[in-house]
Amino acid sequence: MTEAFDCAKCSESLFGRKYIQTDSGPYCVPCYDNTFANTCAECKQLIGHDSRELFYEDRHFHEGCFRCCRCQRSLADEPFTCQDSELLCNDCYCSAFSSQCSACGETVMPGSRKLEYGGQTWHEYCFLCSGCDQPLGSCSFVPDKGAYYCVPCYEDKFAPRCARCSKTLTQGGVTYRDQPWHRECLVCTGCQTPLAGQQFTSRDEDPYCVSCFGELFAPKCSSCKSPIDSVEASTCFSCARCSTSLVGQGFVPDGDQVLCQGCSQAGP
Repeated sequence: MTEAFDCAKCSESLFGRKYIQTDSGPYCVPCYDNTFANTCAECKQLIGHDSRELFYEDRHFHEGCFRCCRCQRSLADEPFTCQDSELLCNDCYCSAFSSQCSACGETVMPGSRKLEYGGQTWHEYCFLCSGCDQPLGSCSFVPDKGAYYCVPCYEDKFAPRCARCSKTLTQGGVTYRDQPWHRECLVCTGCQTPLAGQQFTSRDEDPYCVSCFGELFAPKCSSCKSPIDSVEASTCFSCARCSTSLVGQGFVPDGDQVLCQGCSQAGP
């Protein structure tokens, strides 16, 4: 008597039929597929034993079902990206989700080095100073009317220059005669004392501290020989004999001196 050779699932004879051997016994092809085959995540049909099966993140696909969800290109032998559970070829992903370089107009590929500023995107090698054309990727920069400058180029092109030394003012500074000056450059023409934050005056557009201006240009008191603007008139305009202040009082000239009326009447 011939020994039985039946399918482990449906118990039908496998003599003369195609079957698949497993650890649990032989299976006819339909039973094997129904028992062991995975379901395609795309078409929801079983992936038969004789079909090429592709696997990605716990999902199984027929080879023909593993394709870009936008252009339907097969991804079986192509690089791809998964976005929100959807499979995309690189071209579709770049078109839908990648940025366009503001300088060269080319796509900034996923994973490539890029710079973003003000809602715009650049390849790292395309983000250059508008002055010296050097990359700005690791440098501080200053935006100006759609252009971007490294700090040295911006200062050289736009920063105000000191009226004395002609170098740029990067911070601080003072204004004199409607022109910018470094604080350390605004000094007295006479003694070189810094004038920033101090009272000073000028002569022929040159700045002077009060002391130097008085010594050099103010009229001198006939009595004490000091600049008149540095002393009170009542201190020096007094009687040559009794020293009484003559401010607002009558007086009598006596040679190169002035006397109060009392001393004048008293005689020599």
